[in-house]
Amino acid sequence: MSAFNDATSVRSRPGDSDASDRTYDVTLDPGWAILGKPNGGYLLALLGRAGCDIVGTTHPLAISGHYLRAPEAGPAEVRAVEIRRGRRASTSRATLWQGDKPCIEALVTSGELAMFATDYTSSPAPVLPPPQECAPPETHRFAPEIFEHCELRLDPATVPFPTPTGEATIRFWFRLRDGSEPNASTLILATDIGPPTVFNLRHYGWAPTVELTVLVRGLPAPGWLLCETTCQLVAGGWFDENATIWDSTGHLVAQSRQLALLGEPPAKD
Repeated sequence: MSAFNDATSVRSRPGDSDASDRTYDVTLDPGWAILGKPNGGYLLALLGRAGCDIVGTTHPLAISGHYLRAPEAGPAEVRAVEIRRGRRASTSRATLWQGDKPCIEALVTSGELAMFATDYTSSPAPVLPPPQECAPPETHRFAPEIFEHCELRLDPATVPFPTPTGEATIRFWFRLRDGSEPNASTLILATDIGPPTVFNLRHYGWAPTVELTVLVRGLPAPGWLLCETTCQLVAGGWFDENATIWDSTGHLVAQSRQLALLGEPPAKD
């Protein structure tokens, strides 16, 4: 089991295994955090696993999470409800609770994925230098805890440090450091793992996610994932962020869209 699979594991309580509503015990791993707060993609992948489990499916196809409050690392629980079981797609709801307060509410559509052939795409994979020629973000003093598990290599043309490009786009390669190959849950993580696109607009503060929707379009091939994140609008203290993920063979395997806040820079000790 990879470190990521272990960190997103869910444990159904005894007696709940045949119920259409279940409570899962989880442990939010501090190693998958950004400055002490668990990463939003990591949390959504965890909820996706509970949402699949309760309806007996294998892979999340679409998952939409509303972030109500930021949980802390440590014990928590996921309350999941079966909404519908279908032949190709099933639907469930999964809510992360901690300290008797809901933290994230997610709606999960799930089923079975494969390595599909592409019939049509308007978004071919961009051309980047190979990973060894791209910059690790930690060389630019951007090194949250999660980077101990995740390796990123930023396209030199879109690196926001030390000088922002002025265009809200960031491209990068991504893989897990323990050598485990990407899967459907890893794709959810990948959509929220990069530096916020607004860093390239000189907005360097917190960028808390308010809503994140991920579409998992196919199982990824082994190897690096290629990720591109873009922003269309910054206004009124809010911004959107869109992510597109391709696997090592150039197949588009995940898409996402999120709404986030332009926050203040983290306080210095």
